Amino acid sequence: MEVNPISYYEAKLSDADFARLSKFIYGQYGIKMPDAKRIMLQSRLQKRLRALQIVDFSDYVDYVFSPAGSAEIVHMMDVVSTNKTDFFRENQHFEFLLSDVLPELHDVNRQNFIKVWSAGCSSGEEPYTMAMVLSEYAATTHGFDFQIMGSDLSTIVLDKAITAIYPEDRVDVVPMDLKKKYLLRSKDRSTPTVRIVPELRRKVSFMRLNFMDDVYNNVPNNFDIVFCRNVLIYFDRETQERVINKLCRHLKSGGFFFLGHSESVAGINVPLKQLKPTVFRRI
Repeated sequence: MEVNPISYYEAKLSDADFARLSKFIYGQYGIKMPDAKRIMLQSRLQKRLRALQIVDFSDYVDYVFSPAGSAEIVHMMDVVSTNKTDFFRENQHFEFLLSDVLPELHDVNRQNFIKVWSAGCSSGEEPYTMAMVLSEYAATTHGFDFQIMGSDLSTIVLDKAITAIYPEDRVDVVPMDLKKKYLLRSKDRSTPTVRIVPELRRKVSFMRLNFMDDVYNNVPNNFDIVFCRNVLIYFDRETQERVINKLCRHLKSGGFFFLGHSESVAGINVPLKQLKPTVFRRI
């Protein structure tokens, strides 16, 4: 018997099923799922019910927690995780990179090569913004070079980041001189898109990472700069403390750490000294 497609959208997440999922998501990924987010979770997961042709949530939850459903957990977290980002978001951080951080690393510390980590990079706008900023600095600084790594939980947004194709309206905030230098316009004007130029894409690598892993074995050490912005707001304070400490293990002593404008380290025990709001140094 064929199931009416609308049935997937009428499926409701029961108290018991929501409790099982929210407990698992928090325990494995650190993302808080209070009851206020039940409708959001239900709406996002209805896509997965349709993809799997499962009509009700109880069967879906049973499948997720069965041996056969282990691969579904990745797909579930792809739709659950929030991925809001923009080019040049909170631009004061990039201005501070140019005015203070890069001159100190290069001129004072005599570093010709720096490593940057965009932790929670979503679809790549942040690390590619960094790449534009650092490339501009390199153009006027003899011998300077850099490499950027982006990491995220969602495989969907990481695929977008690797492809590096964006709708034209996403790059409205990029200064015109940088657009001309670092963006390629699609020849298909029916769907106006741009792509990051190959030489910039080669400066950025991506990997999947769950912040809740005990250790970040595949993450290199000795980063000079870590951006972890507007990610920790989804964690409680205890989880924030654990995550920041794990991130700092991969940041050089004296390295720079950036948080989002609505985040802070007040009241938690982390090896960071504040330089200015949302900008810190590893101590």
